[in-house]
Amino acid sequence: MPAFDYALVRAVWVPTGDAVTVGVVVQCRQARFLDARLTDGADAARRLGVDADLLARALEAVRRVVAGGPEAGPVGRLPASERFHFLTATRSTALQPSPVRTGVTDDPEAALDRIAGDVLGPVPPGDRTPSGTRRPGSGV
Repeated sequence: MPAFDYALVRAVWVPTGDAVTVGVVVQCRQARFLDARLTDGADAARRLGVDADLLARALEAVRRVVAGGPEAGPVGRLPASERFHFLTATRSTALQPSPVRTGVTDDPEAALDRIAGDVLGPVPPGDRTPSGTRRPGSGV
């Protein structure tokens, strides 16, 4: 069974360190898989008292990096595994990754759905964009 790595994505109120999980990113090198399940950030912004538009833009940047391509800038041209490590690098910003964790699976997308369901709640099949992220207004 191939190994996979994943990290939670947290919105953080930097002055106090309070955090709300807003997504999860999973990569599986053997399957050439990189995808994320992300909320729209509205609930996290409200709970933390941070600017909702700023948080939404940060989450959109994560979506672009996961998808790759020119819209993600120079990092978008990197292989998926390097984009994953870019996203999970420790930074002192308002959007922070958890420590990277590992697992094994034959189906990395199912593993992503399971982890996202555990930390964000169930993601209805019709509630995903083509890149796997939650649609805005999905209530999570």
